Amino acid sequence: MNTIDLTGKTAIVTGASQGLGQATAEALHAAGANVVVNYFSDSSSKNKVLAESVVAALGPRAVAVGADVRDTDEVEEFFRLAKREFGTVDFVINNAGIVRDRTVQKMSDAEWQEVVETNLGGVFKVSREAAKHLGAGGRIVNLASIAAALGAFGQANYAAAKGGVMSLTKVLSRELARSQINVNAVAPGVIDTEMSRTIPEPVLAGMKAQIPLGRFGEPGEVAGVVLFLCSDLASYVTGQTIHVNGGWWSA
Repeated sequence: MNTIDLTGKTAIVTGASQGLGQATAEALHAAGANVVVNYFSDSSSKNKVLAESVVAALGPRAVAVGADVRDTDEVEEFFRLAKREFGTVDFVINNAGIVRDRTVQKMSDAEWQEVVETNLGGVFKVSREAAKHLGAGGRIVNLASIAAALGAFGQANYAAAKGGVMSLTKVLSRELARSQINVNAVAPGVIDTEMSRTIPEPVLAGMKAQIPLGRFGEPGEVAGVVLFLCSDLASYVTGQTIHVNGGWWSA
């Protein structure tokens, strides 16, 4: 039986102060990796406090670093701090994302731009910087979404951005293959996180009725797939989007 051991490796997880990012940071850390827990560095201290609590729970081999993934200068500094702390960067998990749901007719330019720039532009900027630091055997894992596959109602900005993430993943996998860096995406369905709990109960019930496994996913179930993609078990997997949705939709 193969055991995933990431001892001596360093993982950056963006948007890791809660939800899927936190679960991913926990899974990678439990496998032995050093973990850089990124949080959105705005004027509010909420995200910093949450990220620091995650790091405190993880213990040694974890640090919290603030950075706005939309800002190239902050992304560059973020990587410099990560390498200064642990000496290397081996895995980059692009998890940071936001939602601003509204139908197309009611969606403002700002709501479109903010979501696309964070959820797609942020992945581009972080991956571009990651390519400078990752060596052979490095991994980039991008968080996509079932929303892109289904064309979720009221999520034109989010679905378009996540669809872009899937396409960007394919391009990156080809461009970085020469450096032996694998790039994949994970597209979760509805997962029991802070984000999904904002969905009205009747809507959630309708969603659950369409899932063959009859339940929503847990953050750890998505994190486990990310962990696999970072391991040697996935050494020949690249350019793929793995759907983790209880059978709701599959390619």
